[in-house]
Amino acid sequence: MRAEPPEAGMAWRNWAGNQRTDPLRTVVANSTADVVDAVKAAAVDGLRVKAIGSGHSFTAIGVPDGIALQVPSDERLVRVHGELVTVPAGMTLRRLNTLLWERGLALPNLGDIDAQTVAGAISTGTHGTGATFRGIAAQVRGLEMVLADGSVVMCSPAENAELFSAARVGLGALGVVVGVTLQTVPAFRLHAVERAVPLDGVLADLDEHVASNEHFEFYWFPHTAVAATKSNNRTEAAGPERGRVAEWVGDELVGNGAFEVVCRVGKLAPRLVPRLNGLVAGQFAASEYVHRSYEVFTSPRRVRFVEMEYAVPREAIREAFDGMRAAAERHARAVTFPVEVRFAAADDIPLSTASGRDSAYIAVHVYRGQPHEAYFGAVESALAGLGGRPHWGKLHTRTSADLRASYPEFDAFVSLRDRVDPERRFTNAYLERVLG
Repeated sequence: MRAEPPEAGMAWRNWAGNQRTDPLRTVVANSTADVVDAVKAAAVDGLRVKAIGSGHSFTAIGVPDGIALQVPSDERLVRVHGELVTVPAGMTLRRLNTLLWERGLALPNLGDIDAQTVAGAISTGTHGTGATFRGIAAQVRGLEMVLADGSVVMCSPAENAELFSAARVGLGALGVVVGVTLQTVPAFRLHAVERAVPLDGVLADLDEHVASNEHFEFYWFPHTAVAATKSNNRTEAAGPERGRVAEWVGDELVGNGAFEVVCRVGKLAPRLVPRLNGLVAGQFAASEYVHRSYEVFTSPRRVRFVEMEYAVPREAIREAFDGMRAAAERHARAVTFPVEVRFAAADDIPLSTASGRDSAYIAVHVYRGQPHEAYFGAVESALAGLGGRPHWGKLHTRTSADLRASYPEFDAFVSLRDRVDPERRFTNAYLERVLG
C-alpha cells in the first residue's frame, strides 16, 4: 500500500467548527513507510507535520499548518496476541470496539465519545469514569512511532522506555504514532442505571456513589436542583434489554434531536433557559438496561458544542463543584448544556491529567456559536486555583509557564521533546503555548 498523492489546499476543520486551517499539503498514509516519506519530505521542504485524527479536540492541538498527515487506519493491520491487540493509530475507537467484541475482547474503560482515533484519544488523555479505572492511555503496552529524523522506533516498558512513558500522552509533540498495542480484557456487559435525582442528595452521598459503583458520573444542568446520574456496573445478566424504541427515544430524540431544539430555543430566548434546563434534566436520564460494554460507555453526540474540562485532586471535588456552580450562576444564564462530573484513578504517565493522583473531572459545555469566554474563564479560575489540570484537547488558556508547576515531570517531558524533535517538526501554535 502506498500513500495517496498529496493534495494541496484541503481545508481542515475540527468537529466543533471552532478550529480551522488550510494546510499546505494533505497526505493520506496507508503504511508506516508512507509516514516516513511524508516526514522526510517535510524536512526537505522545511515544513511542520501534524498528524490529524477525527478532529474531536476543541483546542488547536491537532491543527496542521504545514502538512496534514492522516495516519494508517486499515483494519487489516490489526494483530491479536491473547489479550494484547496491536492496531493502526488512525483507527477510530468506534471501529476498534466492534472488532474487539468480535474477538471476545474489550477495553476496560472508555469515554463517552467513540469517534476519536486511537492515537488521538491516547495522545490527549481521554479517560472515561470510574474511581478504580484509569484512562485509555494507561492500557497502552507498546507504540510504533516515526520520529522527526524519519526513523521508526518501537517503544514499550522494556524498549525505549523513556519515550514510551511520555508518548502515551504525548500531545503529538514527540513523533507520529502509527501503531498502538493495547491491553484488553475479556468482553463484558454493563448494567446501566440512569436516574434524575436531587443534586443535593448526590453531593451529600458522593463518596458512596463513587465507591459503590464501578463507573459513576453525573450531569448537572445550570440553574436547576437536579442531577442526572449514570451508574454502570459489570454483570452476567442478559437483561433488562433496552428496546429499539427506548434506545431511539433516549439517544436520538432526547439526547440529540429534542436537545438540539432546546439549544436553539435557548440561544434565541436566553430568559427561557432555566425553565428549559429544568425540563430537560428530568428527561435526560431515566432508563435501566444491560448491553455490551462499549454500547453503554459511549453515546452518539450530534449536537455540536465547545467544551472545557479540568481534573482536580479527588479530595477537592466538592470545593471545585461549588466554585464551578458559582461561576455558572454568574456567567451561564443562557447555557443549556449540562456540566459533567467524572472520576479516575491515578496513573504514572507524565502529562496525564491523572498523573500521580486520583482525580475528579468537571467538564463545562456551551452550544456551538454561543459565547463561552466569560463562563469558561470563571470556571478555569476556580479550578486552576485548586491544582486543576486542563484536558489537553479541551479549551483552556494555560501556558507552559504555569502548567510546569502542575506536572512534576513537565521539564523532563520538554527535555525529551527537545532531543527527539530539535527542529520542532511536529509542533504547532498550541504546542508552542503549552510546552514552550
